[in-house]
Amino acid sequence: MQVLAAATEAGLPRLDAQRLLLHALGAVAPVASSRAWLHAHGTDRVDPAAHQHFLALCQRRAANVPLAYLTGTREFYGLTLAVDARVLDPRPDTETLVDWALDVCRSHLRPRVLDLGCGSGAIALAIKYEQPEAIVYATDVSTDALQVARANATALSLEVMFSEADWLCGVHGAFELIVSNPPYIAAGDPHLAALEAEPIGALVSGVDGLDAVRRIVLDARAHLTADGWLLMEHGHDQAAAVRALLDSAGFADVRSHRDLAGIERCSGGRTQLGS
Repeated sequence: MQVLAAATEAGLPRLDAQRLLLHALGAVAPVASSRAWLHAHGTDRVDPAAHQHFLALCQRRAANVPLAYLTGTREFYGLTLAVDARVLDPRPDTETLVDWALDVCRSHLRPRVLDLGCGSGAIALAIKYEQPEAIVYATDVSTDALQVARANATALSLEVMFSEADWLCGVHGAFELIVSNPPYIAAGDPHLAALEAEPIGALVSGVDGLDAVRRIVLDARAHLTADGWLLMEHGHDQAAAVRALLDSAGFADVRSHRDLAGIERCSGGRTQLGS
């Protein structure tokens, strides 16, 4: 299709262009449901309405609007989530955190899990989907984000208990696992310009990006069972700083896990038995 070639020649990644064209065609031609369809119909003319829709989507993508916001969905850990500008666009790197969380869950019969700052619900829902016996709670300070998360839970028929909370303030009970992908970008980071379409509160956390992590580490032990784990995602260069915070707070077995690119993507520790 000439419209696809024109978009890629203008600098849009080919996969992005394909997904946007499929999305635009889907509004007028539901049969356009896969990239294979595009290959099979490569010489077809595009309906003018779909063409205009596609061009508008490409312009927004070129302006750094996340692809997930344009299509309305994001694939995460095998789940299809509804995503829009009310929540952070879930990143594939966060699946590293889910992998670790599931390892912790498997050592308990019915683990109580708390996801702090749940956004779209990606982490909480992935854990519940993979570990149905887990009792999963999720919080966010944003009522808009909670609307998205609850809608995703309903669409996926997954039982997660959502509530509004500012990190651990107002949270009651003890959990075998607390997990979080908090904001961790430093205010003034030059990369923020490319992320302006996403909610700033889900991205930025103080001068060094660690204000939210500090709050969570400081308060988490009071909400963990003996031998309970706290796991958090962080920036590519923050692992050592996060481990130091966990050590200072008295966590044991403090360590970091690497993502598929070999970057220390998340860090955590556990409460000591009897502590």
